[in-house]
Amino acid sequence: MSIERIAILGTGLIGGSVGMALRQNGFTGPILGWDREVVQAAIALGREAITEIASDPITAAQQSDLVLLSGPVFSILEWLENLAPILRSEQLVTDVGSVKGILCERASGLYNQPGMPGFLPGHPMAGKEISGAANADASIFYNAVWLFTEGANSAGMSPEARAKAIEWRDWVHRIGCRAIDLDPKRHDELCAWVSHLPQFVSTALSALLEEKFRDDEDLRAIGGRALREMTRLGASPYSMWRDIAHTNEEAIATTLHALEQRITHLRENLKTPELRTEFDLANRFRLPKQGKHSAK
Repeated sequence: MSIERIAILGTGLIGGSVGMALRQNGFTGPILGWDREVVQAAIALGREAITEIASDPITAAQQSDLVLLSGPVFSILEWLENLAPILRSEQLVTDVGSVKGILCERASGLYNQPGMPGFLPGHPMAGKEISGAANADASIFYNAVWLFTEGANSAGMSPEARAKAIEWRDWVHRIGCRAIDLDPKRHDELCAWVSHLPQFVSTALSALLEEKFRDDEDLRAIGGRALREMTRLGASPYSMWRDIAHTNEEAIATTLHALEQRITHLRENLKTPELRTEFDLANRFRLPKQGKHSAK
């Protein structure tokens, strides 16, 4: 049984972008969309990210081969519990959540067991600092990485759900992503460094500047590319990052503490040779080039 019908629960930026990417890369089956904010589903429909607005998310999920959970982590946790008892073993649930440990833990015993639906936890390292279906963009997945944290808990997935999991991985490739498999704990540790820490640094800097220079036109006039790049993520929505902070608190706190110590070291060595050492180290670090909007 192949993936012929998809339900996207959460049709904002990522859910809408996935729907658009699927349509633009050859998926011709129905894509049902549902969102807590009805206007988001309407925008997604208007932008052809979905083919139909689902009046009832439960019914839409039951009627679909694959269910994509797209939203803040707490909403995904809720959906995992609500859908497990009403879906069939040949159906597959996947997600785009930014924290995987708590999701995999919650899914354990509810999915990938005899008679229960399949669950393939996923996380596209792609996005924007602005949310909503109006900002959905299929191109954000081009040359991005899509992380999977399947792990040993998927051993009991039914053959039908397994076939859909393989097919979904193929769709991830077709929309432009490179798939990487990680242990859930390793995922959360790495994402704390490469995604969560940059967000909270940008949030702190943006808040500091707003508090100190709120009405200072001179600062905004002379603030150039460096300031724009450093504060871009400061526009990200609290609703999503609250859930990430709550569910990956330990790993994020570790990264923030390490950065605090590094900044203190810099502050204490502004006039010593250690400053050059820090610049030398920093100059060695380079990330490979990715897609225009990849790895938010």
